[in-house]
Amino acid sequence: MFTGLIQDTGKIKSVTDNREGREFVIETNLASQIKIDDSVATNGVCLTATQVDGKTFRCQAIPVTLEKTNLGKLSEGSRVNLELSLRAEDRLGGHMVQGHVSGTGQVLDIRDFGKTWEFDIGFEASLRKYMILEGSIAIDGISLTIARLYDSKLTVCIIPHTLEKTTLGDKILGDTVNLEVDMVAKYIESFLTRDPSLKADWSKNF
Repeated sequence: MFTGLIQDTGKIKSVTDNREGREFVIETNLASQIKIDDSVATNGVCLTATQVDGKTFRCQAIPVTLEKTNLGKLSEGSRVNLELSLRAEDRLGGHMVQGHVSGTGQVLDIRDFGKTWEFDIGFEASLRKYMILEGSIAIDGISLTIARLYDSKLTVCIIPHTLEKTTLGDKILGDTVNLEVDMVAKYIESFLTRDPSLKADWSKNF
């Protein structure tokens, strides 16, 4: 479990294709806090540290992860957002993020207002039902608030600190980003879909 508060931007030192998919070696200031088998959110994708060596750690992405996320587009020198898994005593400063990417989006527009920026992100229309105006969404692992919402596009507002401390400052039009919708919405959908009586009771109250 993660919070969507990025702790470091790591640098891809090497990318190696193998039978299991693709192995990444990532350099980060967090390496001293990572142990083998720890979960590390990498651009919002929960990956397992398989080896730690000095300032780097290794992790493996399987083919389905490479296809479903933007990790398949990473190359040597790419920067990635990193967050270590949540500890029981930590503050939940962002929102509950699982590291299970729901789909990818595309940067459609970036507007600079001096002290803030707005990013328009296009997404598959099938994800719209899991989003609400002013609700939370994880974009490349970053916990952000939906400022405007349309059928297949959303807008988020970015403060200078977030732009500086994450990879958002590297983004250009057309870039692919990982999206994770609020898992609570998906649980509600599952309950209502599996038990029609719950859906009927729900509709009576609204």
